[in-house]
Parts: sequence; C-alpha cells; structure tokens
Amino acid sequence: MNITNCKKLITLGAEFGWNIHSNNQIDILFSIKISGEHRAKWLAWGVNPGPHRPMMVGTRAIIGISQPNGTLAVRKYNITSDTRLGCRLQPSEEFDDVIVKTMKGDVQADKYMSISATLILPPDPAAYNISKLNHVWQVGFEADDVHLEPKMHSTALQNVDSTETLNLNSARGISIGHRRHHLRKVHGILNIVGWGTLLPLGVIIARYYRRYPFHCQKWYVLHVSCQIVGYSLGTAGWAVGLWLGHASRHYSFATHRILAMFIFAFTTLQMLALRLKPTPSDDYRKYWDMYHHFLGYALLATISVNIFNGIAILKPDKTWLWAYIGVLSVFAVIALGMEIFTWGKFIFTSRKNRQAPTATAAVSADNNAEAPQPSQGPGPPSEGPQANKTRIAN
Repeated sequence: MNITNCKKLITLGAEFGWNIHSNNQIDILFSIKISGEHRAKWLAWGVNPGPHRPMMVGTRAIIGISQPNGTLAVRKYNITSDTRLGCRLQPSEEFDDVIVKTMKGDVQADKYMSISATLILPPDPAAYNISKLNHVWQVGFEADDVHLEPKMHSTALQNVDSTETLNLNSARGISIGHRRHHLRKVHGILNIVGWGTLLPLGVIIARYYRRYPFHCQKWYVLHVSCQIVGYSLGTAGWAVGLWLGHASRHYSFATHRILAMFIFAFTTLQMLALRLKPTPSDDYRKYWDMYHHFLGYALLATISVNIFNGIAILKPDKTWLWAYIGVLSVFAVIALGMEIFTWGKFIFTSRKNRQAPTATAAVSADNNAEAPQPSQGPGPPSEGPQANKTRIAN
C-alpha cells in the first residue's frame, strides 16, 4: 500500500496514514506502538457520517483483534447505540454505505500493530467528505479472539477523546478533545496552585507565626492573603471543572466531582470566618477555634486526595505528578521541622521555668543565713534581752 500522508493522532500514541485516489476512494493505515507485557489486544479505526461532530455511535469501524499465533484478525464492525449499552459487538458482513476492500493487519514484535484497508465512500458530501472526514480510533486490552469480539476499552480521557474531524487534503484536524485538553490543564493548574499550594501555606503561617514558636506582627495579613488568593484561584479552577463536566455528557468522574463539591462548599464556609468569626470575649470562641482548625486540616487532606485523583484521570506527563509530590514534600519538611522546633522550645522553656522558683528559694535561704544576729551581752549566754530588762527593773 502506497501511503503519501501521515499524521500523529492526539491520543493513545496512535498514527494515521492515508492516500487519496479520488474524492471518494482512499487508502488508510492506522497503527499503535506496543511494548512490554501489557499490550493491546485490539485496535480500531473508523469513519463516522457527518455533519455533526465525530462520535462512537454510528461509526463504520475496522477492528484488528490479536490472535494467539501473533497475527491480527481484521473485520468490519458497525458501532450502534446498543454497543454503548454493553451489548456484544459482532463482525458485520457489509456496511450500508461505505465499501471496505483489502483489509489487512500487521504486527511487528515490540514495535507496532497496524491495520490497513481501502475505503470507497458514498457520493454524499454531507455525510462523507475527504475535506471534512469524521474519524474515530480506539485501543482495548481485552478481547474474545475466538468469536472476534472486542471487549470494553478503558474510559480514561485519552480513550474518550479519540475522535477528530480531519481534512485529508491539508492534513489539518479539528478535535474537541484537543480544545478540552487545554482547559483541563488550566483546571489542574488553578487547583494545584490555589487549593493545593496557597491554602496549606496560609495554614503554616497561622500555625507557626501567630504566637509560638515565632511571633510575626503581620501573620494575620499574610494568612488571610494566602487564603483569599488560594480560594479565588481554586474557585476559578472549580468553575472550569464544572464546565468540563457539563460539556462531557457521555462520561463523568463521580468521585472527583463529589470531592470537588465538598472542597468548594467547606472552603467557602471557612472563608466566611472573615466576617462571622466570634470575638475573643465570646464564650463559644474556643469551640469555634476547634471547629475552624479541624475543618481546615480535613480540607487539606481532602484537597490532596482529589488532586491526585485528578492527575490519575488526566494521565498527563509524569512531571505533573512529581511536581505536586515535590510541593507536598516541601510543606511536610517545613511542618515537621517547625513541629520539632516548637516542641523543643516548649520543653526547654518549661524546664527553665521549673528551675527558676527553686533557684529563687535557694537564694532566699542563703540571704537569711547571712543576715546579722542580735548581739549578746557579756553575761552568760542564757541571758538575753529579757534578762537585761530584769536588771533594769531591779
């Protein structure tokens, strides 16, 4: 097969090549890289009739399923709404509109898997147009190689975003997933900086610079500034996440969403302390302090869990994960060092305070011992001032 154009697709490490024979006949080559023991069991590529955005349902797919002997069995499959509901996906004899010829599969050990075919598209520019072709691709790790039945693929974002509208003439593609990918990055950065960095920094300032072990006159200004900026950035990231969840109608991440709602609701409650905090003279102030501190620490733990959950969903470059681990490590080292210093200073001060009264008592005793005694007369030692008085009286 003579392939004259090639393009790296935006997800799953896939590549797509093609050659145009005419306005309705093309050769295609779709491949993915394979390595290690956890390799794909099947790969798929297909076209979806326009004019709407490409999606799984309605796709005329070519799927290659790995066989025990190391080859690929390539068949045609019609993806319907029943497939999404979990019904078995069986090979199709022919499509109603697209004609597929010369399907082949190829496997290069520890290199790549690929499928190729020649497609004859129907003469309907509204549905199939090589200048605006909706195509879909996918990879899965479970399959029934006997009945040639691919099993459900992963629901990670890379799998969900594996669609594109491609101009075969210019090799330029438009992908909704590519646009959302930038918003997901913005969502992650805002939340990591706001919720995950500035809020913990504000807590550290309040914990160690309020009175003990260090006293900073501007601790409250610094604490509130970190909390306000962190809350603002985190809320902006939360709003972007709400939009992404609303736009992604076909999938959702329930745990991430619930934790995000919890974080936003209770950080908002914490921020109300700026206006509703009781005065030091109020009887219930100490109970409010306990609630405020406990909720703050609980929120920090929940925020960390949800950020890790978001990174696992997005599956970005490992730099994101290690960067956030680095932030947490720095905070952990600072907090541990501060706690050790705080307790060390507290113990030293307590011992010093306990020794001070003892030293004071000893000094008082020495002073009493050195004080001048009443002078005695020349008479017998038993005679004292009373004896002198007796003499005078006599």
